[in-house]
Amino acid sequence: MARTSAGLLLHRDPGTGVEVLLGHMGGPFWARKDAGAWTVLKGEVEDGEDPHAAAVREASEELGLPLPPSSDDVDLGEVRQRSGKRVLAWARVWPPPWPDLAAARSNTVEVAWPPRSGRTVEVPEIDRYAWLDPDEARRLVVPAQAAFVDRLLELLTTGAEA
Repeated sequence: MARTSAGLLLHRDPGTGVEVLLGHMGGPFWARKDAGAWTVLKGEVEDGEDPHAAAVREASEELGLPLPPSSDDVDLGEVRQRSGKRVLAWARVWPPPWPDLAAARSNTVEVAWPPRSGRTVEVPEIDRYAWLDPDEARRLVVPAQAAFVDRLLELLTTGAEA
């Protein structure tokens, strides 16, 4: 059975057009990778958990900073990553003031490293964060998740609240 993750695509408009907040996946496997190594702030939905509640919980854990309040997160639907994992996402606007991303601190996970060595290392799930314009976001994000950027832009250009 495919795993399911849920997350938030946080976005802002600093006056130069929309930007989305993505995180670079932590750990030695991703250390020297850029394209395809960035992600929506997300994590696994636990059994019986509301997916939207999981999205908010996981985004908060991965950012390590208080999230902006939301009255109306917008459902961006689902994508399937190449691994088969289902990812659900919601869009949330981040109004000013924006956080100092240098202060962001992700939760950590243990990973086997080197692979099949029997040893583990503890690494941050996300090791850095950036506000990215849509073109740069599409270039850097896990390929299937680029659809979330496109869906957000579609909602913003049609005047829907996102």
